[in-house]
Amino acid sequence: MVKEIFTDKAPAAIGPYSQAIEAGNMIFVSGQIGINPENGEIAPGIEAQTKQVMQNLSAILEEAGASFSQVAKFTIYLASMESFAIVNEIYGSYLEKPYPARATVEVSRLPKDVLVEIDAIVHKEN
Repeated sequence: MVKEIFTDKAPAAIGPYSQAIEAGNMIFVSGQIGINPENGEIAPGIEAQTKQVMQNLSAILEEAGASFSQVAKFTIYLASMESFAIVNEIYGSYLEKPYPARATVEVSRLPKDVLVEIDAIVHKEN
């Protein structure tokens, strides 16, 4: 069974996709960018965007009855690898050991020309 996860505490999808999908004991969270769900504005700069992304992810996970401690894997997409250290520090401040698996890649462009996007795969305990 597939169940859509939606919260108004994270930005609505900007295309034909869901914020997240729960399938069995797995949750697949769509890539989140630094959009403030209250006003629809993109956070200014890499630090603010990364914090907003993590807040958006947290809100979606909370709606799904999960948390960062249940994330099995993150994928981080960066507009520039020069932002890696800053993103890594902020991202890491939201997590505790054991840390999830992760991939980080530089891409040529992200939606709305943001600087960072992060998605997640979560194992939800039954």
